[in-house]
Amino acid sequence: MEIHPIKNEADYLDALKEIENLAEAQPGTLDSDRLEVLVTLVEAYENRHYPIAVPDDPVEVILYYMESRGWTRKDLEACLGSRSRVSEVLNRKRPLSIEMIRRLHSKLGIPADLLIAPYPVQGRSQVAA
Repeated sequence: MEIHPIKNEADYLDALKEIENLAEAQPGTLDSDRLEVLVTLVEAYENRHYPIAVPDDPVEVILYYMESRGWTRKDLEACLGSRSRVSEVLNRKRPLSIEMIRRLHSKLGIPADLLIAPYPVQGRSQVAA
């Protein structure tokens, strides 16, 4: 397979097959270079044609980051406080504070702009951080 831009679904499927064939390529070989280029092309195609929507609800954003990075509720304690505080935030019983947002951003790399949107909290109307 020649390396060329992925322009359609057939090209995309061909590239995926080639990636599968090259998955065991040894680093520093022509095959590993080919694999790296194909992965880059596939990622660009997927970003264009299969974008992943980022949730607009801060609690959903936190849950998304937890799932995608294999975090547990314990990992959030450094940013949100105690175990009970983590539970309150994730169960929508307590809104995120500005300080929590800052810590989630600085310690875990969650973009702050995804955490500041208003969202429902039990017993309250839409709450902004």
